[in-house]
Amino acid sequence: MAKKQTNMTGARGGASAKASGNLSVFDATVLIVGMIIGVGIFALPPLVASMSASPAIFLGFWLLGGIITLIGVLCYAELGTAFPGPGGEYRYLGRAYGQKLAVLFAWARGTVIQTGAIAAVAFVYGEYMSVLIPLGKYSSAIHAAIALVAITAINIAGLDPTKRTQAVLTTLEVTSLVAVTLAGLLATPAPSAAASVASNTQAMGAAGLALVFVLFTYGGWNEISYLTNDMKDVRRNLARTLAISTAVVTLLYLLINYAYLSALGLQGLRDSKAVGVDVLRLVMGDRGASILAAMVVICALSTLNATVLTGARTYHALGRDLQSLNVLAKWDEKAHKPGNALLLQVAIALALILLGGFARDGLKAMIEYTAPVFWFFLLLVGISVFILRGQKPDAPNPYRVPLYPVTPILFCLACAWLLYSTAAYAGIGSLFGIGVLALGTPLLFLSAKKNSAAKPERVPAKKSAGRKGKK
Repeated sequence: MAKKQTNMTGARGGASAKASGNLSVFDATVLIVGMIIGVGIFALPPLVASMSASPAIFLGFWLLGGIITLIGVLCYAELGTAFPGPGGEYRYLGRAYGQKLAVLFAWARGTVIQTGAIAAVAFVYGEYMSVLIPLGKYSSAIHAAIALVAITAINIAGLDPTKRTQAVLTTLEVTSLVAVTLAGLLATPAPSAAASVASNTQAMGAAGLALVFVLFTYGGWNEISYLTNDMKDVRRNLARTLAISTAVVTLLYLLINYAYLSALGLQGLRDSKAVGVDVLRLVMGDRGASILAAMVVICALSTLNATVLTGARTYHALGRDLQSLNVLAKWDEKAHKPGNALLLQVAIALALILLGGFARDGLKAMIEYTAPVFWFFLLLVGISVFILRGQKPDAPNPYRVPLYPVTPILFCLACAWLLYSTAAYAGIGSLFGIGVLALGTPLLFLSAKKNSAAKPERVPAKKSAGRKGKK
């Protein structure tokens, strides 16, 4: 059965990846935009402003974040079109460095990176939902758990209801951002807008930490690598999807941060505890708090739905490669979903939400918890572009990263800088993330199946050709 599942969901240039995928460019773009735009844009701009010497530098951080994201997108497009299939970064790392590192990454993603992000988003959803519907002392955790279970249930129902839900949520999400942007541009500037601007020159370390917060807000673009098995004609559509998604989000982020500055000024932005609420209050009075809470709820649900969808694909890929975790490899072809992987993911994320119920600064703690591990593995993925191209330099690939090797070098340098910044400036939460990563080392000794992540998968030529001809 496991062997059959591998062939059906199989990968490099595989027929199934192309034939079974039912996500169009629009569907995938909606998912990626929904994953990127989240609660961070309503929470983190004041932190970035506190590390900015001028409005131009503040907006420059957001533009630089978009540029770094675009560079990463170009690198991922080459890897994704060369090695489509479930597993994403897990597959790239396995092919470049071997099975053991890929397994360690899968552990990190399952316990730190992805589930930590899911728990953080769910918990922030709970905080804002409690403004609208308070449920007592543990209201935030209760709302977070309910939302996560509901979103996971939609994903278990199948890919079609998941993408329809995402289309609705992302539309509402973008509409919310546009509304806040217009409110900021139309608002009469608050008195704090005239406050003096600090003139200190930003140190490289402070700039790096500012970009950590900016790029956390941009986070999610790399999740497209887990949807290559679900996309139509992935070799042609992946790069287009990534470029459109990045451009849309960068434009929206520049506009909304410009609106924040227009309404509050840089000093007012630094002093704000809830920037979206403060902007809407200038236009709508105290009603703005409830309206902003509803907007954040929508953004959180959109991010949560897309992140749950992609996160479970790593568990599925790990189950296909490790004999002892074979139960995670189960794939429902009709609904196009890894059911058991989704169940394991929701269990781990619920445990983190339970812990989050005792920590009030959940978002910042989760950034510290996930950031060092995330940027470490992203750096390894960037290096794998060189390794994998070097293994088969003449292999046909419909997409090659432009300006090679400059583009992946810039991406690797950015990842290294951000890794240093999180290690040097993040709090104790980063040590917990690294500690949990170390706890995964026993997995390295589990027996691998023959079709490990480090080896290319084989799809019979006759079968592949037949499906291509049919298309």
